[in-house]
Amino acid sequence: MGVLVVGTVTLDTVETPSKRVENVLGGSGVYAAVAASFFGNTVQLVGVVGADFPHAYTDFLQTRGIDLQGLEWVEDGKSFRWGGRYAEDFNVRDTLFTELNVIEDFQPVLPEAYKDTPYLFLANNSPVLQLSIIEQATSPKLIVCDTMDFWIDEEREALEALLARVDVLILNDSEARLLTGDANLVRAAEAILRYGPERVIVKKGEHGAISVTESSYFNAPAYPLTQVTDPTGAGDSFAGGMMGYLASVGDISEAAIRSAMVYGAVVASFNIEDFSVERQKRVAFSEISSRYQELREAARF
Repeated sequence: MGVLVVGTVTLDTVETPSKRVENVLGGSGVYAAVAASFFGNTVQLVGVVGADFPHAYTDFLQTRGIDLQGLEWVEDGKSFRWGGRYAEDFNVRDTLFTELNVIEDFQPVLPEAYKDTPYLFLANNSPVLQLSIIEQATSPKLIVCDTMDFWIDEEREALEALLARVDVLILNDSEARLLTGDANLVRAAEAILRYGPERVIVKKGEHGAISVTESSYFNAPAYPLTQVTDPTGAGDSFAGGMMGYLASVGDISEAAIRSAMVYGAVVASFNIEDFSVERQKRVAFSEISSRYQELREAARF
């Protein structure tokens, strides 16, 4: 089955304690689409770039089987650019700059071939834009969205309207606390359920992720790594891997979503082993399967 990913396509500058890279491929849509592509689905990407966007990057995305009909090129515009610097332990990240450029006025229109795609992932973006995509989709089987602190602070009303229309909300622990004002993550997730989604998934970085519904609780472990190179896009890779697995099995049951979260954690673990999507270029699905089995064994008792 197909996965439709709507998100940002960016040129990133990333600084870590050991290295700096400039104008590398990034963006929430890119990381999620690449992650979803490992599971043999048709993956469609909606986003916008400027004339300065390297064709080598779109060539790579197409080698992953990602459909780019929905990628808009603004010939007289500049691509969205972002820069960030990580602290020594990678738990703190400072934004160096954000240049919205072409994304500032982006109003996506879904190609006809995208409108009936069953699995829809709305990567981090304006909730107004995310709602516009839902209005254009004709028969989604599963709608999953991500958000961030900026939208919680600046577009709270639109975000609440969005939450009434989605099946699953994915956000990190600090965002869950900000949205609800509750420091306890389980209570925070339960409070978010009252806005409308059937499931809330809270990402906790190196401590994995929790899933909460009205009748279930699940804690997915993170894959243990001894070396972190660049965690940019790990959360989007988690979500994309999860969506890719669900689409590949055509199942959104509780058991399938639990497996999908573990697959998402595995795909994210590869993401942070190199800058941008460099590690993903070298990953074979047999490696993903191997780490999945390792996590299953580690969590068994």
